[in-house]
Amino acid sequence: MDRLRIIPASPSYFTGKPDFTDDLLKLENLLRKYQTLPVLPTGHAPRVAWKTLAQYKVNSNEPVKAARYTKILQVLQRLNYIHPNLMPEDVSTALRRYMRDVQPFHNQPKPGVVDEYGRARGVGRRKSSNAVAFLVEGEGEVLINGKPLTQAFGRLHDRESALWALKVTERMDKYNVWCVTRGGGTTGQADAIALAVSKALMVHEPLLKPALRRAGVVTRDPRRVERKKPGKLKARKMPAWVKR
Repeated sequence: MDRLRIIPASPSYFTGKPDFTDDLLKLENLLRKYQTLPVLPTGHAPRVAWKTLAQYKVNSNEPVKAARYTKILQVLQRLNYIHPNLMPEDVSTALRRYMRDVQPFHNQPKPGVVDEYGRARGVGRRKSSNAVAFLVEGEGEVLINGKPLTQAFGRLHDRESALWALKVTERMDKYNVWCVTRGGGTTGQADAIALAVSKALMVHEPLLKPALRRAGVVTRDPRRVERKKPGKLKARKMPAWVKR
């Protein structure tokens, strides 16, 4: 009996802060217990936003590295693939513990409607410019801030960019456009109008979304000009190096 060595049941016994090890072991035990349950096809699992590493550190009060927290995320994603109709209650409770308080995937955009005057409204943004466009069936008239298109934009490229959604779908002569835009320069305003017009057009004709997506006027362009840094000529350009 003197030579017997008592081994703890959990490896977390040897750690100073056992929270992470206990969490990982509990999830692995759940996965081992329910690994024979039917799972959903690849890519069809419910979209879930898990807690970030910083949020987990606050809850566990333990300095966990990113590589170790990735192990927990991998087990969570595998448990999330269990068929919803057969999801055990203890697994659901464990998954809810690691979910964020606000799930961005549950947010659904409000569907656009055509009002009693036949107008569809769309909002677009680009850089520091924003635009609101109203689309109504007509003969192809365009007013931007109360001005015709040729007076609102002097460059031909900006005129084409503003009405690119109508041009690629061959709807230039089918709708009238009335738009209000503020902020930024002509390029940003033209791109903001293009996004606003495409959103309003999809309200009238939702089946045009694939064509508009291929044209690149469905998703907002998040790019902005990078700011200048101290000691540099521009955002990243360095002064010429001189030996003496």
